[in-house]
Amino acid sequence: MADEEHPAVTNFRNYIRIKTVQPDPDYDGCIEYLRGQAQELEAELQVVECVPGRPAAIMTLLGGDPSLPSLLLNSHTDVVPVFPEHWKYDPFSAHKDEKGDIYGRGTQDMKCVGIQYLEALKRLKKDGHKFLRTIHLTFVPEEEIGGADGMGRLVEMDVFKKMNVGLALDEGYSSPTEKIEVFYGQRSQWKTTITCKGQPGHGSQFLPNTAGEKMRRVINSFLGYREEQLQKLKNNPNLKLGDVTTINLTVLKGGVQTNVVPAELYADFDVRICASDIDTFEERIQAWCKAAGEDVLYAVKQKIMIKEQTCVEDGKNPWWDAFSAACKKENVQLEKSIFPASTDMKYIRRAGIDALGFSPMNHTPRLLHDNDEYLNEKIFLRGIDIYYSIILNLASLKPF
Repeated sequence: MADEEHPAVTNFRNYIRIKTVQPDPDYDGCIEYLRGQAQELEAELQVVECVPGRPAAIMTLLGGDPSLPSLLLNSHTDVVPVFPEHWKYDPFSAHKDEKGDIYGRGTQDMKCVGIQYLEALKRLKKDGHKFLRTIHLTFVPEEEIGGADGMGRLVEMDVFKKMNVGLALDEGYSSPTEKIEVFYGQRSQWKTTITCKGQPGHGSQFLPNTAGEKMRRVINSFLGYREEQLQKLKNNPNLKLGDVTTINLTVLKGGVQTNVVPAELYADFDVRICASDIDTFEERIQAWCKAAGEDVLYAVKQKIMIKEQTCVEDGKNPWWDAFSAACKKENVQLEKSIFPASTDMKYIRRAGIDALGFSPMNHTPRLLHDNDEYLNEKIFLRGIDIYYSIILNLASLKPF
């Protein structure tokens, strides 16, 4: 007879089957599922709408001294779109193969972590542990489209401010090696649009001052800096992706037909700015636009400025000391990094709250947002063991 599946794995697979996929997530089905989890955990549950139709679930386990800053365990409920024709199995079937690999959108990003929190807490309570500090679990919407209508709104609400959060945990990355990265900051994302206006006319001429000429200069400037940053990363083995600025040309628009020189062209760039660039990057954009010619304009549609970082030096931050001690107890090899992409912790850190990004998924290929995203059940279960120690240490941290 086949071994009976671990109940935590069953819970995880059931969560994956809820289609909280953008752009039309089943948030109602998700909240109903989480309501059942809260009842099993015997946690207080609040459901608040960050904006209409975008609910967040907040579970609370009161600590022995509720006046102390609390521990926040955050995860997001939405997942990115899929291309089912490129998957081995239905991306919402949570199919488990003979190796124990569980396939599904959200297995890595980040429904695994949400369930690992819950299962670790269930086990802690079953083992009779009491917590000095209050623990909150937040399951928030809309992270995969920037989080402005999820955690971005939630941190501004009275219900969040009353939670008195001292430290937040959130997602990290899977790792193909033994080491697991812990993220203490992140880069700033700027969605930048460049508009080049120029002389229109017939496509058979050498017209002066065209939008195309200006756009070529702009693209050369942006992608030239991209190459500089790439070489900087390649030439310094001590640097990681989060330590440099990335630029990618993502959209080009303009023109009406082949034989008409357009009056305007547009380009969108996805820019992820490292901390050392954040104060000077807008000056770079201005200089590149000026060098390209007259009537070259820029607009930053999303301008996130993130300078805040959590202290991860031993002996200088009790939260970090408690976290790292738990990881050491579990023989977890940590690698400190700046998160190269974006998570909801940008809103938490800007609120002045310490935050760490961490997903206990080593020996796992990085497949978030990719086809055939999966997580092995043994890695998933090991993550619960790791969170067991982490949560116990953090929720038991004495006043400082």
